[in-house]
Parts: sequence; C-alpha cells; structure tokens
Amino acid sequence: MNTQQEFSLVATAASGLEALVGKELRDLGIECAVENGRARFKGTMATIATTNLWLRTADRIKIVVGEFDAYSFDELFEKVKALPWEDFLPLDASFPVAGKSIKSKLYSVPDCQAITKKAIVERLRGYYHRPASVPLAETGALFQLEVALLKDHVMVTLDTTGPSLFKRGYRLEKGGAPLKENMAAALVMLTNWRKDRPFVDPVCGSGTLCIEAALLGHNIAPGFNRSFACEEWDWFSDSIFETVRKDAEEKADYDVELDISGFDINGKMIEIAQANADEIGLGDSITFKQQAVKDFTTEKEYGVIVANPPYGERLGEAETVRELYQQMGQAFKPLSTWSKYILTSDLQFEEFYGAKATKKRKLYNGALRTDFFQYWGTRPPRTPRSQSAE
Repeated sequence: MNTQQEFSLVATAASGLEALVGKELRDLGIECAVENGRARFKGTMATIATTNLWLRTADRIKIVVGEFDAYSFDELFEKVKALPWEDFLPLDASFPVAGKSIKSKLYSVPDCQAITKKAIVERLRGYYHRPASVPLAETGALFQLEVALLKDHVMVTLDTTGPSLFKRGYRLEKGGAPLKENMAAALVMLTNWRKDRPFVDPVCGSGTLCIEAALLGHNIAPGFNRSFACEEWDWFSDSIFETVRKDAEEKADYDVELDISGFDINGKMIEIAQANADEIGLGDSITFKQQAVKDFTTEKEYGVIVANPPYGERLGEAETVRELYQQMGQAFKPLSTWSKYILTSDLQFEEFYGAKATKKRKLYNGALRTDFFQYWGTRPPRTPRSQSAE
C-alpha cells in the first residue's frame, strides 16, 4: 500500500473528553471534527503513527473502512462485501469482528457480527481464489474489526492501536481504584498547570496523575515506550514508526526542572508510585512521600493540586471518605494562590469540603458519572512590560 494513501480515521474517547482529543489533534496540525465519543480526521500512515504515539486523552485510532445505512441483514451483507477488504487484510489475517447496535432496526449484535464476518470472508475468498470448502487460516497478524450501528447508520472500522492507548506500559502495579492513564492526562490538561508551577497530588495512589504531569512537562510522547497493532501489518511501512519515534525523541525536553509531588497515607502505595515513575524514567522528576492529607502544608505559591480521592461508593465507606473531603478543605483553605481540582462522584462534595467550587465539569471515570470540582486560586501578579523586556 502507498505510504501517502489517505485514510478516513477516528480517535475514540471517553464521554466528556472528545473536545480535549480534538484540541490535541489540532495542536498536532491535524484538522478534525469532534463528535460524541470520537474525533474524525483524515491522514496517511504517518498520521496514524503520530496520533497513536502522541494522543494523551484518546482510547484508540481506527481506520474507517466503510460507512453506509442498512435496514436489513441482506443489505448489511452486500454493503460490507462491497468494501475493498483485500486492501487491508492479507490471506492469513486474523480478523475478529466486535459489534454494537444502538437504536437500529438490526438490533441483534451477534447477528450483525456474524453477517459482517461472513461478507468479508466471501470477499476475500473471491479475491484470493479460495474454495468455500477450505476455511481461511487466520494465523497471521491481528486486524481487529468493529461493526457499529447507530440509528441504522453503519460504520465498519479497523483498529490500528491494539491494547488501548491508556496502556502506556509504565504501570507495574496499581491501587484499588486506579485512574486510567488517559483520564489522568485529561485531568491534568483541564487544569491551569504549567511546567514552571508546583504540581501536587495529595492522594497519589500509584502515582498516575504525577507521572502524566511529568510526561506533559517533559513533552514526552505518551506512546513512546509501547508498540501498536498496525506495526505487525505487512502493508504498514516499518520506517514510518521509526521516523515518528525519532522525531518524538528530539522533541522531548528532559532538562526542564519540574516541581511535582505525590503524597499518600499508605506507604505501600508510595513504593508502587515510585516504582512506576522509575519504570518510565521519571523517578527523578517526581517526589513521592508518605503523608496524610490533613498534614499537607507548603510555603510555595501559585501551584496546582489535582486529586482523585476515594468516592465512598462501597458500603460503609462514605463516612470515612467525607471526613477526608473535610480534611482537604481545611488543609487547602490557607492556599489562596493555589488552584485545586478534585474528581469525585459524590455530588455533596462541596458541602463536606466546605466551599463552593468555582466551576464543575461532568466527566465519566469508566462507566461512573463524576464531577471535576475546580477551585481557582488568585493569579500571579503580572510582570510589568519593562521588567519582562529586560
């Protein structure tokens, strides 16, 4: 396949993060359209490699093989079969078909999957001149497909990513209720933190928020230390990823001094957080320390606190968790120049924290509806122009 061939692509995302994915794409110089659960864009193999390597908040990068409306299984079969599968799938391709159907006449997902698979098999048999009596081997590289129906509109996609983009590869161990890496990156990006300011996670658990902040601060591509499904495809050029990874290495700023700290009352979690940071080579960029929230104090100014405390979802936990929220409110109250951002599913959080948020943003942590409570600190004084010019 020509390396300059243009593909229709989608970057999938958790509900509430689509606009962030869109901003990331535009920051990479890629025009896109943001929709529910995804951002659409066009690009070459280099675009596929770049987005897989650099997008911090997306879940997957998929090629849109085809789109059409279908109101019967016969129509689904014929329209899937009409797509140019031989351009994507070699004879030995392993191509499982996932599926979903929302508000569509073809509501049986297993039937949609089976018919899509059958149509592709028939197309490939014809192209590769294979008799119907001999099954396709499917012993080669993985080509994960999905047939997704929404209001009778069908989108058939091919996943280029493999394991979700949140799997950065640095998390050796995790705590009881870990935050996915791309969600952690999103929380950091939704704050006013900049790399020249202090960053604190007072309930850091396995360290994910601190590590994602450090990746951002050093401008390290989040997918730098992992591989992707499309790298195994015979038609995807090896040199593309080599070039994109080399470019990412040159863009990383390892010399910048960051002030990032993570605290947790549980010493075991501090050990895990340190091991995770060391795994990705950022152990020296983050300070982890065992400490309770109520004991947090600082003389520093204009910093940012980002926290994903326990939500008290389990039976009997609510009282303990709300006591923690109270301690947060008391510990953070003197920090008038600091901005604080706290994610929780407890809609009464403000009551126990002791202050009304400047702003709230609805986000989904997995399937759980949460709010990102934002408390903005005072801004640093502006430097007079004559001084900044000097």
